[in-house]
Amino acid sequence: MAFSLKITLFAALSLLAACRSDPIQFHTLTPAQLTGTSRNGAQIEIELLSVPPQVDRPQIVVRQGNTGMAILETDWWGASLVDELRSALLDQMINNNPQRRLLVRLEVQRFDSIPGQYGLLDVRWRLRSSNGHEDVIGNCRSTLQTPSGPSIEELVAAQQNNVRRLAALISQAAAGTQKGCPSANANQ
Repeated sequence: MAFSLKITLFAALSLLAACRSDPIQFHTLTPAQLTGTSRNGAQIEIELLSVPPQVDRPQIVVRQGNTGMAILETDWWGASLVDELRSALLDQMINNNPQRRLLVRLEVQRFDSIPGQYGLLDVRWRLRSSNGHEDVIGNCRSTLQTPSGPSIEELVAAQQNNVRRLAALISQAAAGTQKGCPSANANQ
């Protein structure tokens, strides 16, 4: 009788050990320290932000090869990807003309994350004034790519850099110092 109790106890403990899952790691697109940004200007409002449905989830999605995708069950964004992007951009975009209310629409075409290779952010965006006459300041497309190391932390840092650069491009367009869309160096 004692022997069968030991076997049952061992089986139950083995089953519990097999069900143990790795802890979830949470990541954000907002860097711990915002570099080079000044909150002296008025905020640029995000009117609309969309991302491809394949990546708009709490779990980080990475590409595998040419056709595959993997949803990382233990590496999550702090919120859905669209909310992470919104928060990170709002923290970093600058409107140096507080008398002019600006709105931006962003349509993410691609948000590729490839460990050991790069993070890529391809966005179509439109910046406009909403002071009654809705002047379009720019219809732009920015493709930003940053090399990444093999770890998820390095991949998230690459995407943070892409978001920082996008915020800088939108802020540059908001400043109105040039005609047309600001250019982005694709690899940086």
